[in-house]
Amino acid sequence: MDAGRVRVPVNAYLAAVLKYLGRPAVPINPVADYVQPLALGRTVALSTAVEQLKQAWSKWIKTQGPDFAGFAWQAGYGTSSVSASNLTPVRRYIARQPAHHRVRTFEDEIRALLERHGVACDERYVCD
Repeated sequence: MDAGRVRVPVNAYLAAVLKYLGRPAVPINPVADYVQPLALGRTVALSTAVEQLKQAWSKWIKTQGPDFAGFAWQAGYGTSSVSASNLTPVRRYIARQPAHHRVRTFEDEIRALLERHGVACDERYVCD
């Protein structure tokens, strides 16, 4: 799948979906196999926000040509919180993640994050 070809329209589409759902427009910058919005708002349960975002993206991406016809999300999702003092570095990370993940996979980054914070990593839940 050529995620780079649809990166700009995906960002615009997801920003519109977030706005429609009453959430702030936030940096998203998806890569080939995941999306990482900076914030999903506080007025709707996180699981509902993720479900709505996944549904909207799935419906839209499948209209973008035969390369995307088989697109499907994994069953789960992961979240973390970021303190206000770390917003600038996180925004910078999101802006650079396509280049960053050409060097280090998302899965490897999750494993390192969990290890750095003393959280046991169960491989069944890193990505399915």
